Amino acid sequence: MSDIDPVALTADLVRCPSVTPADGGALDVLHELLKAAGFECAWADKGGIRNLFARWGPKRHARSLGFNGHTDVVPVGDAAAWSMDPFGAVVQDGIMYGRGTTDMKSGVAAFAAAAVDFVTNTPPDGAVILAITGDEEGDAIDGTTALLDHMRDADEAMSDCLVGEPTCPETMGEMMKIGRRGSMTAWFTVTGVQGHSAYPHRANNPLPPLIRLMDQLASHELDQGTDHFDASTLAIVTVDTGNPATNVIPAEARAAVNIRFNDLHSGNSLSAWLNAQADAIATQYGVQVDVRIKVSGESFLTPPGPLSDLVARAVEDETGVVPVLSTSGGTSDARFVKNHCPVVEFGLVGQSMHKVDEHVRVDHIHQLKVIYGRILRDYFA
Repeated sequence: MSDIDPVALTADLVRCPSVTPADGGALDVLHELLKAAGFECAWADKGGIRNLFARWGPKRHARSLGFNGHTDVVPVGDAAAWSMDPFGAVVQDGIMYGRGTTDMKSGVAAFAAAAVDFVTNTPPDGAVILAITGDEEGDAIDGTTALLDHMRDADEAMSDCLVGEPTCPETMGEMMKIGRRGSMTAWFTVTGVQGHSAYPHRANNPLPPLIRLMDQLASHELDQGTDHFDASTLAIVTVDTGNPATNVIPAEARAAVNIRFNDLHSGNSLSAWLNAQADAIATQYGVQVDVRIKVSGESFLTPPGPLSDLVARAVEDETGVVPVLSTSGGTSDARFVKNHCPVVEFGLVGQSMHKVDEHVRVDHIHQLKVIYGRILRDYFA
């Protein structure tokens, strides 16, 4: 009879200083637990990043429920600003403090504990899979994508997947994710002609065209939203000339924008629009405008259906709260998993993630394990 304590497991993971790209021993903790419970484990390391794949049950079973999560964390920042050891997993007044307690070592611990108990006590007709990465908080190029590549090469597959990122804004159970907006960043460099500020006619100032371009981009309404997505947004995130002199018109000015977009757009369509706007400004002002674009992820939606219904029922049964089906927030590794199988996300309240004194309520960790356990039971029922 197994009864894994998810709080103790969370503490063990938090005490591993796994700031991306370091693993700090976190995945070894999971590997030892899962292997002892009969999971077949494999490493899918890439680019110096450790990634763990674990499966209980037959390969490529038609009912193979997967869980995707990460054990890497963002840097501590100013350690002196913390009231607790960032890697101490100290529990005080029912709250555990530490980097990664919310995002998302407690989520990984809750599912791992639920999965071990489930396959030990009530072995299902099917497979339970954990795909845990050490590269979600970084560039995410050697993490979940490497796990999916491993699965393809090893002839492994999930039929459905749950991602355990924190999804609830304030109250446990209030929100789950059935999709995510796309994300992209564009960097603009405008090159004119340097000159003396007292003789502007002898220069070609790059700042007016850059400012005009930023205004046009920020003022443009990309859309008004769709059935499952809020309106797309564009934010100017930096403007810089690097010019310390007030009597010099600079030769160059730079800016960047970040776009979070819904399913009315793609990275390609928005890239074409950004380049067209830049070209028009370059022609109008007689300057050179160079554009560099990085698309971090496309928007996607798992339409409401059997998977989201199953997760929502489990959440409501255990919390009394009906979760909102949302596509809000930033990106997650679900953007990679969606190319493999249907995917939804459910996890903890995320108010303290990435902050000083990041923390999680101990009772929420227990509650999340129970929710994940119900999802497993209902999925294989």
